[in-house]
Amino acid sequence: MDYDVLILGGGIVGCSIAYELSKYSLNIALIEKDYDIANDVAFINSSIVSDGINCKSIFAARLEYMGNNIIRELSSKFNINFQKKDHLIISDDDQSEKRLLNLYEKALSRGIKNIGILNERDVLKIEPDINVKVKKAIYSKNTGIISPYDLAISYGEIAFDNGVNFKLEEEVMDIQSVTKGFNVVTNKNKFTCSMVINTTPKDNYSIDCTNKRQSKKNYINYFLIDNISNEKYNHNVISMLDKSLGMIHLIPIQNNQMVIEITTNDKISYDYGLEIIRKYIGKIRENNINEFYQSTYYYDDVIIDNSLIDKGYVKIIEKHLDQITMTPAIAKIVCETIVNNLKCVLKKDFVDRRREFYRFRDMSNDDRNKIIKVNKKYGKIICYCEEVTEGEIVDSIRRPLGARTIEGIKRRTGATFGNCRGSRCLYKVSNILAREINANMTDIVKNCKNSNILISRVKEFDSI
Repeated sequence: MDYDVLILGGGIVGCSIAYELSKYSLNIALIEKDYDIANDVAFINSSIVSDGINCKSIFAARLEYMGNNIIRELSSKFNINFQKKDHLIISDDDQSEKRLLNLYEKALSRGIKNIGILNERDVLKIEPDINVKVKKAIYSKNTGIISPYDLAISYGEIAFDNGVNFKLEEEVMDIQSVTKGFNVVTNKNKFTCSMVINTTPKDNYSIDCTNKRQSKKNYINYFLIDNISNEKYNHNVISMLDKSLGMIHLIPIQNNQMVIEITTNDKISYDYGLEIIRKYIGKIRENNINEFYQSTYYYDDVIIDNSLIDKGYVKIIEKHLDQITMTPAIAKIVCETIVNNLKCVLKKDFVDRRREFYRFRDMSNDDRNKIIKVNKKYGKIICYCEEVTEGEIVDSIRRPLGARTIEGIKRRTGATFGNCRGSRCLYKVSNILAREINANMTDIVKNCKNSNILISRVKEFDSI
């Protein structure tokens, strides 16, 4: 056998499973078709760590409750910024009030603690600038916010350092069950393994021809807004139950920014999304909108299908709105299933920490001077909006599972993520990436094949 376990898909679920399994004496590989890991998480730098209130099923609610507790531990271990934020879920009319009270009763029946019902006066004490009429609100003290791609990349880097073989830019074409184990056929290779964990159920393989998802897609629309006043919506995550839409989430983050998430049954336009935002937070200038991004999700139950575990095959069907919160719990459950079916033991030399890195914008001047003495590249600012140095960009490329695209660097450092949208630093970042991976500038891509930053050169200069 080439491997004991093959993990299909390098999204946050695949990386988290790789991390959990890398604690054991197993030969593991992860196959991902894209240039980088964690491409399934929204390109927004903050996500709600939920507590299960909005889940339809008891199983999903338990996954969230379990994941919520694990993430708090991981954030400290992985050096990820987890911010504790209380959560207000607000109804503004009779119809949404009824829906809110149903949510509350369901949450109590599931044993969710630290929640209560507030009236308008209580809500205004907590959030005096709220721009809508309040009928009732659920107040939860269980929630927080975290960067979803920081979590996913941390999982991947630690798994890599503990021996997991990551095969990027390799697409699985088929999984064939054989007498002992599986043949996994990709566009580049053919591997044999004892067990397969499939986190990409959208694909159809010989072993599993019924993966097609019949559920209706829902949409989530992200707006990243800059220059929100310190006094407005700075303390809590606020969710509005909208009668014509699903939910509107206001998520305050650092640097006077806010992420607004609008869940809808159908795609909406940027202009309509902006109209909704103004309804809930009042006037906002359009040039304060840094990013607009759309993604899909399902409200279905999360499924960990181990019906073929006797053959060595586990399938995970999971594209839930609260995917980030559930992921650590899913990884623990899948890992336990695999370990119980393979003879393996915990490694004595497992390294449960991420390699050190530096965030120049978060360092004191004394610490900045110390790191500049060691590496002068940390003294050269490349992205002025986010205060990202050349040293940070080089590190993001050279570290485990290093960035190979502009968005890979953006996720790891924040470069090109500021108010200027990369207009002052994009080509500097591209130049550094080309230099570090020994590529031509015309080969540098934004995030995937055929997304080249430069199509061709007008004149052949040595640098840009």
